Amino acid sequence: MDAGKSGDQFETPVKYLKMVGPRRAEQLARLKIFNVHDLLYHFPREYLDRSRTVSPFGQENGANVTVRGTVISAQETKPRRNLTITRAALDSERGVFYGVWFNQSHVKKVLRPGTELLVSGKLDLGFGAVQVQVHDFEVLNQNGDLLHAGRMVPVYHATTGLSQRMMRSFTYAALEQWEKNYTEFLPRWLMERENLVPISVALRQIHFPDHRENAMEARRRFVFEEFFIIQLQLLKLRQNLTRVQKTHIYAKDNGLQQAYISGLKFELTEAQQRVTGEIMADLDKPYPMNRLLQGDVGSGKTVVAILALLRAVEGGMQGAFMAPTEVLAEQHFLSLTASLEPLGVNVALLRGGMPAKERRALIERIAIGDIAVIVGTQALLQYDVSFKNLALAVIDEQHRFGVRQRAILQEKSVQPDVLIMTATPIPRTLSMTVYGDLDMSVIDTMPPGRQPVRTYYVSPGELPRVFQFVDEQVKTGRQAFVICPLVEESEKMDLQAAEELYTQLIENELRLCRVDLLHGRMPGNEKEAVMHKFRAGETQVLVSTTVIEVGVDVPNANVMVIIDADRFGLAQLHQLRGRVGRGGGEAHCILAARLRTKEAAERIRAMKASNDGFYLAEKDLQIRGPGDVTGVRQSGLPEFKIADLVRDQDLLQVARRRAEELLRSDPNLESEENRSLKEHLHRLRQRENFYHIS
Repeated sequence: MDAGKSGDQFETPVKYLKMVGPRRAEQLARLKIFNVHDLLYHFPREYLDRSRTVSPFGQENGANVTVRGTVISAQETKPRRNLTITRAALDSERGVFYGVWFNQSHVKKVLRPGTELLVSGKLDLGFGAVQVQVHDFEVLNQNGDLLHAGRMVPVYHATTGLSQRMMRSFTYAALEQWEKNYTEFLPRWLMERENLVPISVALRQIHFPDHRENAMEARRRFVFEEFFIIQLQLLKLRQNLTRVQKTHIYAKDNGLQQAYISGLKFELTEAQQRVTGEIMADLDKPYPMNRLLQGDVGSGKTVVAILALLRAVEGGMQGAFMAPTEVLAEQHFLSLTASLEPLGVNVALLRGGMPAKERRALIERIAIGDIAVIVGTQALLQYDVSFKNLALAVIDEQHRFGVRQRAILQEKSVQPDVLIMTATPIPRTLSMTVYGDLDMSVIDTMPPGRQPVRTYYVSPGELPRVFQFVDEQVKTGRQAFVICPLVEESEKMDLQAAEELYTQLIENELRLCRVDLLHGRMPGNEKEAVMHKFRAGETQVLVSTTVIEVGVDVPNANVMVIIDADRFGLAQLHQLRGRVGRGGGEAHCILAARLRTKEAAERIRAMKASNDGFYLAEKDLQIRGPGDVTGVRQSGLPEFKIADLVRDQDLLQVARRRAEELLRSDPNLESEENRSLKEHLHRLRQRENFYHIS
């Protein structure tokens, strides 16, 4: 069937729309608009109120106005090579005024004498005449609705080559032809309970509202719809996981766990005991665990993960511990080796760049089950790595791995239990969308005796005094981190900045200290050597890029200096600060920044005000929006078309509750009332640019 005549707004390419065609369709594709549905779900980002017309006379100079006039005459001039001015004399009830267009020669053919116009623009009372610098206009004696003036006018995200007039015209044409194809797919009970506008009405009112209130009601409907569909997807995924039977059974004996706990130099906090209980209960269930463990920097998540791994080892099975960087994988390997080898548990590190012979030997030992706990980076995901009986996968800092990477690790075994850990506290609204398919545990208290890190702000001109303080701390036997500025999204540029700072410090301010350099482009063995020297106290000051952001544990380090701190997000600043003060005593974080923007100043104020990662995560969401709060795009955060996780968080929670209600009453969406919703979800899943959770 011809796609242009399929009668399906989901399948009909946008090029078949009136006025679009192949060239405009290519431009629309840059906005991820490929078919009619994409266009109608490309919602306005704001509205211009041009609904009230006024006389151009008696208004303030510079006012934005919408005025009515009839063309008397028009002329075009070219005062210089790249400037064309079209000027039309327009008659109104109170006299003649002028409409002025810049570099829009095409409007002259519209400006025939006798043509009645609505013009919207900025009033200019200079030169003894009343002029309107026209932003938009509408011809009144043509048939059809007003689109560009005389109403609430939509403003869209656009791209090069596509004007707002084009976007409105394309959208209007799509509505005229296709809005009747949309039948309501949300269940009637849900529409009534949440007082939602029907979809056909909502589509018209979101794009070309009669009043602002209508636009807001339509927006509310589409925000709810977006949240509701995502929550349904997440809950369905969670529901499906509970139907999978895992093949492994954990031993009831917990002698290894008890031996490990007995060897600790501290007692588990109440929060650690609570989340350990939640995890152990999951491990005893017949279907795989999929749990997120959240805990602030230094709250003791690794201890909980070790207890879970020991439960697997106790039953003769294997555990995997995957970290996002080689530095962090090395850190975990050393920590796990120190804790578990005295208990007779074999731990190995699989890293990228290992000598081929050594790597082959290790992979063979993993495959025959000779290694109980395997630590690694994404090297664990490589095709030739197989496990004899992987029961539990612990994934640290999940937001740094893609969803697909997590799935590959799960495929290495028959439905292993999965524990995801993050020290990046996630606002509730984000966790409901990124991790809504997971059960959640939170370590919400810190171990006793851990002092808050004292945080200071300095201008770049004060850095000599800061490095003098670092030198003084080193003389008392302590160690320090100096974090290089983020130059841009380029490891090469970050490396250059790091090397320049390192050279400056060893030649000047810290020439009497033992200083070393760490960055992401180093080979793995060099990174390990640098970190070993720093952990051993041989290096007193470590100049580093953000490669040390998570997991690096040097208890003797008590000073963190962050250069150009205004370039970092709040979550990243908090993670970096968490590298100091881990051995007790007073610790210091010094933020050197030029506060170029309001947002940068807000982040620095928040860092000084609080050491609470969850509070800072909420602030980060408010300041930056959801796009990059969790670190990188592969976090799995959907790209919302209309919903805003800050402004609409109440509606998100309502949508979650309604999705839970629906699946409790009709788990497979088989009832007559839910059939349209099921078909709609199926349609969306077929489309590449829909948010897939599987």
